[in-house]
Parts: sequence; C-alpha cells; structure tokens
Amino acid sequence: MIPALLAAAVISSQDIAVPVFTPSEPGSEPRYGYRIPSIVESKSGALLAFCERRIGFHDHAQNDIVLRRSIDGGATWLETQVLADDGGDSLNDPCAVVLDSGRIILRYKRYPEGVHQRRSSHTVMAEPGYGGPKNVRVYLIHSDDDGETWSERRDVTRIMRRETSISVGSPGGAIQIQNGRYKGRVVFPNYEGIRLSETERTFQNSALYSDDGGENWTLSAPIDTTSISPAIGNEAQIVELPDGSILMSARIFGGVAGRIFSRSTDGGATWKETRVYSEMETPACMSSLISYKTPEGSLLLHSVPNTKNSRSKGAIFSSFDLGRTWKKLIEIEPNEFAYSQLLNLRGGDVGCLYETGAGEDFRIVFKRIPSEMLRQIQ
Repeated sequence: MIPALLAAAVISSQDIAVPVFTPSEPGSEPRYGYRIPSIVESKSGALLAFCERRIGFHDHAQNDIVLRRSIDGGATWLETQVLADDGGDSLNDPCAVVLDSGRIILRYKRYPEGVHQRRSSHTVMAEPGYGGPKNVRVYLIHSDDDGETWSERRDVTRIMRRETSISVGSPGGAIQIQNGRYKGRVVFPNYEGIRLSETERTFQNSALYSDDGGENWTLSAPIDTTSISPAIGNEAQIVELPDGSILMSARIFGGVAGRIFSRSTDGGATWKETRVYSEMETPACMSSLISYKTPEGSLLLHSVPNTKNSRSKGAIFSSFDLGRTWKKLIEIEPNEFAYSQLLNLRGGDVGCLYETGAGEDFRIVFKRIPSEMLRQIQ
C-alpha cells in the first residue's frame, strides 16, 4: 500500500502542466501515441492515470489500456503499467471509480481487429449480438492495492451491453453515491452504439448501476431524446448532487452546439429533464463534471474546450444551481484542449488530466488548480 502523501510534495502552481503520457520518439518501433484520459485518487492519496496506448492515434490502432501512478500529488509519475493488451484487437474507453472500500474498478471495451463502431478505411462496423466475430466485448478489472496489482479481467458483456447495441461504454469516471436512498450504489455513465446499416450508426445514453460493489449490474433504459431532436447524446459523465440524485452531461453527436443534460432521482435507473444547454460554447468532445465543496456550499465544475468549432482553450465552467445554468470560471489551457477529466484532490485543490498538443506532439498532461484560486474566482 502507498503511504499518505506529504503536503510539501504537492504541486502548487496552476501554471505547471506535468506530462503524463507523451508520444514515442521519432524512429521508435512501435511508435506509440496516447489518448482518452481517466484519473482517480485512491483512498491513500495515490493518483492513477489511465489511457489508451495506440500505435499512432486512430481510435482503432491496436489500443492497449495503460496506467501511470503518482504518489506525490501529480508532481512525478511512476513507470507505465500495461493493464490490458489484446494484440491486434482494440481496447477502448477506460472508465474508473474508487469504491468506499478502497477497491478501484476499471471498465473498458474490446473491438476485434478490423472492427469498430464505425466503418472507415481500415475497419468495418461492429454487429449487434454476443457470439459473432464482429461483436464488441466489455470487461472489468479491479485493484485492492492502489493500482499496484490488478485482477484478471471479467467479461461482463452480456450484463452491460444490450444485445441490440454494438457497443457500450464511456471514458472518464464513474461514481459511488454518497447520500440519500441509494447511498453506496456504483453508477457508470454509458453511450451505446446502435448500428443502422453497414455505414451508418447512432447513439443513445444510459447508465449501469450496482448495489453490491460491482458484482451484479443493472442496465437502465435508454435516455429519451425525442424532445431535443436532432441532438443525440454521445460520451457522457455523471456527478452526484447534494440530495443523492445524479446529473449526466453528454457530448452532442451531430451538428448541435453545447451539451445534453439529464437527471436521475432513482440512482440512475431512469432519467428525465433531458435538455440541450447551448449557452456553454463547446464543440463535440468528451468533457468532465465534478462536484466541488466551498464554504458557501457545493458547486459543480465542468471542463470543456471553450470554442465553437475547435478543441482548444480549455476552460472550467461552474454552476451554483445544480447544473441548470453555467458560467465560465477560468481558462486552464490556452492552446489545444481535447478530452479531459477533473478530479477533487486532498486539501481542496482540483486536478485536470487532459489531452493537448497537435500532430506528433499530441500528449496527455496533468494540471493542478489550487483551492485558493478557485475560491478567488467564485
């Protein structure tokens, strides 16, 4: 187990972006790129940063699931651990959660080699069902020692994915409810891929929840988006509200600006109040959502690329009214800013693991936003 952190070792400047996953040097064989960040803080204070290691940057590029850990608050990072490698198959969408027990659960999905959730120059579209060569599988692994060692993978495909969908998952983080009637429930956000033809697909959002620490799971009904058509939900993140209800924020797939928000008052089983919030200027991109405590009460923080069309100008927005309205608090990255995940850290700081850079310099970095700074700008 990793000992408690020393406060003196923690980064204190919001101007420092620490590289966590950087591309291989030119000429390396294989030459790896890294995408799709996920991060949690263990019960002992270790930071665990997950992502996809790819041969290049395609969504289907023999992706492996890898991990780096930090025991000094993100100032330095230990050597890369390969958690899952399936050769030519593609492992995607790491999504992690730390349970009250200290167990860390990681979910990911596997696309067979040459198969993905869309047709491209090097892939065909996955198919619904469970037993075919073009079916996508879903796995869980867990660690009980702060990420030093991991269990064998558990195939949860038939539990987590509908037979009629071609994929299920969402990168980033899950939650364990801390308040209210469903206290202790573990909830994963989902976006499900639905095949329409050999070349066309659509998506729907839903949730998976467990009341026994991740042993058994229930898949919610799809979130109804008919009232906000043509907006369709894609990659999603969730946050617990003070009364134990859940807010979901989803990337919009296909031509509509902003984010899709939905609420659940029954622990993720059903969802309502689904709406498009277009006032938050952001392009289609996976983004992050957390609750942050202040002396005045809890507010929500949301990281997004804050431009109309490009993934750049990373910003944190805040909401004091449970996600109904949002205002920009601070810009944390003036340059490229793509997928991100926010994290509450010990002592009141907030961390952000995010993608930045362009071309062969595309990388994943960690930045710490001090609590003093957040208090000044509320």
